[in-house]
This record gives sequence, structure tokens and C-alpha cells, in this order.
Amino acid sequence: MQLPMKLRTRLFLSISALITVALLGLLLGLFSVTQMASSQSELIQRGFSAVEIGQKLRQHLGEELLILIGDTPKPEQLASSREGFVATLDRGLAANLGKRYSRGLEQAAVLHQQMVQAASAGTPAGQSPHGLATYDPFSEAFQRLRQHLLELQNQVIERVSEAEQQAAERSQLIAALLALIGVAVLIIGVLTAHGIARRFGAPIDLLARAADQIGRGQYDVVLPVSPVAELALLSRRFGLMIEALREYHSSNLKQLLSSEGRLKAVLDSIDDGLVILDARGRIEHANPVALRQLSWHADLLGQSIGPLLPGHAVEEALHQVLAGELLSEPPADLQIERDGETRLLAWALTPVQVSEGGSVGAVMVLRDVTKQRAFERVRSEFILRASHELRTPITGMHMAFSLLRERLQLPAGGREQDLMRTVDEEMHRLVQLIDDLLNFSRYQNGVQTLQRTPQDLAGLIQDALQRCADEAQEREVSLACEIHDTLPHVSVDAEQLSRLLDNLLSNALRYSNPGGTVQLQARRNGEQVIVSVQDAGEGIPFGQQGRIFEPFVQVGRRKGGVGLGLALAREIVQLHGGQLNVDSSPGEGALFYFSLPV
Repeated sequence: MQLPMKLRTRLFLSISALITVALLGLLLGLFSVTQMASSQSELIQRGFSAVEIGQKLRQHLGEELLILIGDTPKPEQLASSREGFVATLDRGLAANLGKRYSRGLEQAAVLHQQMVQAASAGTPAGQSPHGLATYDPFSEAFQRLRQHLLELQNQVIERVSEAEQQAAERSQLIAALLALIGVAVLIIGVLTAHGIARRFGAPIDLLARAADQIGRGQYDVVLPVSPVAELALLSRRFGLMIEALREYHSSNLKQLLSSEGRLKAVLDSIDDGLVILDARGRIEHANPVALRQLSWHADLLGQSIGPLLPGHAVEEALHQVLAGELLSEPPADLQIERDGETRLLAWALTPVQVSEGGSVGAVMVLRDVTKQRAFERVRSEFILRASHELRTPITGMHMAFSLLRERLQLPAGGREQDLMRTVDEEMHRLVQLIDDLLNFSRYQNGVQTLQRTPQDLAGLIQDALQRCADEAQEREVSLACEIHDTLPHVSVDAEQLSRLLDNLLSNALRYSNPGGTVQLQARRNGEQVIVSVQDAGEGIPFGQQGRIFEPFVQVGRRKGGVGLGLALAREIVQLHGGQLNVDSSPGEGALFYFSLPV
């Protein structure tokens, strides 16, 4: 175990030396740059201060000159200007901007005093100095002071330029030093990498090739023999792993073949047709029932299913399912010609997803519904014809009974009055039931048409509430309405939409508890209008919410009618291009809402 320690130590020392040289060079360069930046910043700041003081001195000197060459004496302004000049000199001396600059300021003070004396000498006694534009001694003293200030300013600029030149030279020196350190780091890195590659590269490359061969299922590989203890140990363990993988692959292959056979047997024994598709929509497997239903042959495996079923929107639905989305509505039946007759196949597509959420294919389930569709068609035709045949005699009987009731003279408060009222209510309910059956049959057979006109939806809702007011009062249920102000006009069939609202409100009132509230709301949502009816009844169990829109289905303890109200409501909404849905939890009431396009 001594060699591995030496190997790790060698690697550690090589990498540590490389990192140490790099860090030292970086720290040295950073320190030099920081020092240079600090000196440069200090020098620039002192230069700015000197320039500012020079500008102030020239400004005060200019103000004093204007007063002294003017024709009118201004003693107060002159004194203020001279005081400002002297104060600026004092501030410059106190700023400690260098001995040379301080001596220049002291000499400027002397020259200024000489200019003041020359101005006093050129002015009559007792008067403030003025009108000295033509007085030569004053002009000469002013020029000497002005020239001295300009020279002092130039000296500052020269010092700044010299400092910049020194900084440039120093930066070049630092760059050369960093380049030298970089070359040293590069040399050490190259030597270290070469040593590591020479000792580890070839064995690792052989191990990588062996891993590639194992990935392709080839377990007869040549493993490297290395003098390095770590690589030798790795080769031995790699060999043990290969042997374990060889044994596992052999046993797993047998199990896989057995499981695949059992799975295929199960799929082939299913009564419904089953087609398994991959992520590209190609057929991976089709059980015998599917092959018989679609009149396919087994050699179609591996082909895309879309071209095999043209004109049935299978390919569009497959793209949607492979994208991870479920089909919103059941697709239309497939019409397949088989043995000289047309068969109808109901089909559904379901995505096959892995645990990470991605779709790896789809499953298509097929069921022969030819007899079922024929029965449904016969049933619809029977209901339609029966409704037509029953409506006329029932309507005549109702009218005759109403006439008879008007002409009969029955004692008030007698049992006969109750019986007459009961018969009238039941006949009215029977007429309503026949109308519902007739309307539902028309929708089911596609013969119902809409008389669309622009309608004020808010007005239709208010009318429906008024029609249900008596029933709500009888059931001791309150009606509440909330209509948004932005509600637009919609193009609908007013009669059909009124029937839809009546069905939803009547259903909500029937299942509401006494003292409860039925809430009706209408609002705009983008390019749709959403209308909802909320009750506070017993709610709908989750397992039965998918069946409540089917005809002749009633849910809950409170029965009424024959279960056509919600089925007819959904047909009306779908014919208008909208959708009807429900949201309910047991014990929390039910919310029915439908959408209409604007």
C-alpha cells in the first residue's frame, strides 16, 4: 500500500506547485496594480486640486483687474476680490500639494503684493485704486503675476503627464512579470499533464474502449495491465464487473423473452383490438383482434399508422397524444370495409408515459360498435317517432281536459277539485316530458337547427330568473344574480338558450336545501361568455360526475323527471359551439357552467 500514497503525493505536489505559482503571480500583480492605482488616484486628485486653485486665483485676479482698470472706484468689491485671492492662496498652501507648488504659491503672493503696491502708487492719495489701464508699472506687475500663475499651472500639468508616463512604464513591467509567471505556470502544467497522461492515459483509454464494447453487449474484452496500483485494482474490479454483467445478461435475457411471450399472449387474448405505437407513430404490435377489425396483415408492423387509416383524423390525434395531451372529446368512429360490409369501430388513444413524464408511445384501443350504433340509431328513431305520435293525442287530451274542467261545476274544497288538479299537473308533466324527448331526439339525430339572432344575454338571464321565481319561493330557496357590466351581445337561439337556463335553474332548485341560495353569474372571459349556476345542495359524488350528462341518468336522493334535462342542456350548448361542465364536491353543492363564443 506504499505506492498509492506516493502516487497521490506526487499528484498533490504537482498540482499544489502549479496552483501556488499561479496564486503568487496573481497576488503580486494584484498588489502592484492596486499600488499603482492608489498612487495614480492620489496624483490625479492633487492635480485636480491644483488646477482648481489655479482657476480660482485667475478668477479673483480677473475680477480685481476689471475693478482696477475701470473708471469708477469700487473699494468694497476690490477688497472682497483681494480677500478671495489671499484666501485661495492660503487654501492652496494648506492643501499640501507639494513643496514646489507651495513655493510657487508663496511667490504668487509676493507678486500679488507688488501688483497691489503698484496700483496704490498709480492712484491719487485718499482714493480707491481705479483707472490704471494706462499705468505701466501696474500693467507690468499684473503681467508678471499672470505669467507666474500660468507657469505654475503648466508645472502641474507636466507633473501629471510625468506620472502618467511612469504609470505606463510600471504597467508594462507588471504585464511582463505576469506574462513570465504565466509561462512558468504553462510549463509546469504541461509537464504535469504529460506525466499524468503518460502514466494514466493509455490504461484509461483501454478501459474506455472496454466499456464501449460492454455497452454494445460484447463481454469478451481485453483489460489493461498497469504498474500503477490504483489502475491495476480498477482493472481487476472491472473484470469482476464484466463477469457479473455477463451472468446477469444471460439470466435477464431468458426472463425477458419469457415475460415478452407472456405479455404478447395476454395482449392477444384481449377481446378488444389493441395497437401499440412507438414515439414516432409506428406500429410496434397489433393483436389478432385489431388485425381482423382493420383488415390488416402482420407484415404492417413498423409502418406509420396515419397513412393506413386516411381520412379519420388518426394522425392528428396521435400527434396530440404523443405530445402528452389527452383527447378532449371521443373521436368519430372508424368506418372500415370488411367482408363486403361497413363496420364501425370506436377507438381511443392513450399516451404511454415513463416516470419522468415523457411520452414514449401510445396505445390505440378499438371496439366494434356496429350493432351498438345501429341500436342507438333505431332507439333515436323510435323515440323521435313515438314522441311525434304521442304529442298530438296527449295535447288533444290536455286541451279537452282543460275545457272539461272549466265546464264542470264541482263543489269548492272537495276531493274532486284535488283530483282534477292532480290530473292537470300530471298531464302537463307528460306533455313536458314528450317535448323533452322530442327535442333531445332532434339534437341526437342532427335535425335541430338554430335561429341565431343577436341577443342581450343579461335580459335572457333576468327572464329565466322571473320564470323560476315561483318555484324558488315554493321550495324556500333564494335566487341571486351577478352580471358583469362588460357582458356583450351574443348570437344565439333565444328559445333554445332559455330552455338551457330553465333546465339548469330547475335542476339547481330541485337539489337545493330549504333556506339555501342559488347563485347565477355571467361574465366575459376573452372571446367567450361564461355563465354559471351554483347551488348549495348535497353535491355530486366524484365517481358519478361523468354520467350526469347522459340521457335518462339521475344522481342523488332527490329524483324528478326522467333525466333528460342535463343531457338536453349539453346538446344545446354544443350546438352553439360551447361546452357545459360541472364542478362539485360531496356536501358542498354543485357548480354548472357553460361557455358561449362571443
